[in-house]
Amino acid sequence: MGPFTPMKRKSPKLRIATCQFAIGPDIRRNSRRIQLQVEAAKAQGADVVHFPECALPGYAGTAFQTWEGFDWTTLSSETEKIMTLARRRRIWIILGTHHRLTGSHLPHNSLYAIDPNGRIAERYDKRFCTVEDLKYYTPGNHFPVIEIKGVRCGMLICHDVRYPELYRAYRKLDVDCLLNSFHNACQKGPGVLTTIMRATLQARAASNFIWISAPNSSANYSLWPSVFIQPDGIVTGTLTRNRAGIMVNTVDTGAPLRDASIAFRRDAMAGKLHSGSLVRDVRSRDRRLH
Repeated sequence: MGPFTPMKRKSPKLRIATCQFAIGPDIRRNSRRIQLQVEAAKAQGADVVHFPECALPGYAGTAFQTWEGFDWTTLSSETEKIMTLARRRRIWIILGTHHRLTGSHLPHNSLYAIDPNGRIAERYDKRFCTVEDLKYYTPGNHFPVIEIKGVRCGMLICHDVRYPELYRAYRKLDVDCLLNSFHNACQKGPGVLTTIMRATLQARAASNFIWISAPNSSANYSLWPSVFIQPDGIVTGTLTRNRAGIMVNTVDTGAPLRDASIAFRRDAMAGKLHSGSLVRDVRSRDRRLH
């Protein structure tokens, strides 16, 4: 089996609750919102509850301007409450948070994948921090893959969306769904991301034939609402901008969706950047001819 050959398996399904609320600097308030949305998602039959970037502690540079005095004790205790809730409700929670490092090292901007046993099964650390992010965070360097009910899931955070190489890397890992958290909020009004972000995510989904759950903070002004996208690039769910909410969508790996790149994607990922077979022909080689 080649490096890009997908494994033959059944067609599992996964119900994902994509959640948004107005993330702020109050960790306890954020935690209460998270726990309420977990309960609501469970009631709607979700298997996974997916939250935005920095959902629990707030986004550094927006919610607060310095790590001095940051309440790590409260962050830890509220994280444990959410882990306990995951165990009690037997549900996966993808939690946007900060992961503290040692000494003078800046924290990671992370997603914790909390399993139904209430344990952190995996962690993703934002790989591509913005220039401003790097004042507050240490970038990560790994591609975690978690399998939930037979569906292979990867994780990315916000500015990572600008780098299609990351999505290709997950495609090579045979991932079905990306849990892609964002914090594009607390702005004065619409911006360029209002126009391009949805289209960018649709392109990432369709070019890699991958499902994408993309929750964004709804803190006013939120540049765009949370979306859920099929592997063919079609948006199947969207929330209301600037308003808390959840939506539950189903990843159906057996759905008969169009994959326009299926014939040549593996070749492209292996470095063959054309379809079919080339020929040795003078009229092909000499590009000055008409």
